[in-house]
Amino acid sequence: MPKQTKPAAFLAMLLANVALAFGPTLVRMAQVSPIGSGFWRLALAAPVLLLLTVGTRQPIPRMPRKLWAWLLIGGIFFAADLAAWHIGIVRTKLANAALFANLTTFTFAAYGLIIARSLPTRSQVVALVLAAIGTIVLIGRSYELSPQYLIGDLLCITAGLFYTGYLIAIEKVRGVLAPLPALAISTLTGLLPLWLFAWGAGQEIWPRSWGPLVLLALGSQVIGQGLLVYAVGRLPPLVVGMGFLIQPLMGAVLGSTLYGEQLGPADMIGGMAVAAALVLARRGSAAPLANRSARD
Repeated sequence: MPKQTKPAAFLAMLLANVALAFGPTLVRMAQVSPIGSGFWRLALAAPVLLLLTVGTRQPIPRMPRKLWAWLLIGGIFFAADLAAWHIGIVRTKLANAALFANLTTFTFAAYGLIIARSLPTRSQVVALVLAAIGTIVLIGRSYELSPQYLIGDLLCITAGLFYTGYLIAIEKVRGVLAPLPALAISTLTGLLPLWLFAWGAGQEIWPRSWGPLVLLALGSQVIGQGLLVYAVGRLPPLVVGMGFLIQPLMGAVLGSTLYGEQLGPADMIGGMAVAAALVLARRGSAAPLANRSARD
């Protein structure tokens, strides 16, 4: 029988995506360049994460070079993801950015099936179809294909691919490394690439206000990524991938709460499709072998 998804890890994955859903709004609120906001997201989070590794007794251990290499690769992929996505967020509509960022839902799920060397089960196929329907329905009303947004759309697609690479690297190290050290090191290794990306693009680094950046660092990086890295070590890629669909669902809720956008029947249908996809993915997926030895 397939190994059942652990409730604590599943809850962590849900909460992670709720926290991450606030990211695009905070990036737009930040009074600094898009890549600059990504840099400060990591820079402000890094000392907090290092303190947490000490406070939770998850110190950074001695590691073989292969593990360091995966963490370095993960940090570079994450830095590239933030640079591409943060620029994309301000160069396209938020709905477009949410749609293309959700490419990770399907690419990371496909990676999980490839490493398992198996075709998707019937329930997994249904989950993927429901996920696609839910995404299209949730974002379809506000999505707009236009030459004006082409560069931003392409950047968000690229960001989704980079983020898949980051998740693969994190999954590789989570078999032997606790979540906080894994996140702290990948956060630190992403700092220099992001600074170089900002310098190369001629973007300002020093912000004019700190509030949104502090919230971005704590909410998206410490809480959101912290819970997600924990979940990646305990859940199969298909379930993690499906979880990213919570973000456009939360986007619809935030739009209703913060901007007075009314939730219509399409939002309800999309939300139910996403919920059904998550339930099917959780019930029908087995955890990869690498995760069976992952530390909490």
